[in-house]
Amino acid sequence: MEKLDNHIEWYFQSDYDLETAIDMFKSGREVYCIFMCHLSIEKALKGLLIKKTGEFPSKTHSLIYFVDKLDLELKETTYEFLFMLNKISVPTRYPDDLRKLFAAYTTERTETILNQTKEVQLWIKQQ
Repeated sequence: MEKLDNHIEWYFQSDYDLETAIDMFKSGREVYCIFMCHLSIEKALKGLLIKKTGEFPSKTHSLIYFVDKLDLELKETTYEFLFMLNKISVPTRYPDDLRKLFAAYTTERTETILNQTKEVQLWIKQQ
């Protein structure tokens, strides 16, 4: 039962982080929205790892690490999205120049990332 409870907890946290991403988007905090999108996917992947293997996830933040570890068969567009989200997680977490991030992640671009996150997170939880 502990294995089940652990993966459910990770999924619960993933949902909570996705709700936070939505709130950040609504309030115009695009950079934090993207950061929370990454965190939501990361926690969903960690939940899936526990569900599939019973193994407790490592403390890495790499989405690609978990995709590879789980040997997930993703559509190319999904893999490209996760690769991109993985790549931008560090600058959104520790920005060198926050104003540059504001320019790079417009409302439209952030909304696209948020919508893709919703789709991918749901897909992960359905595995």
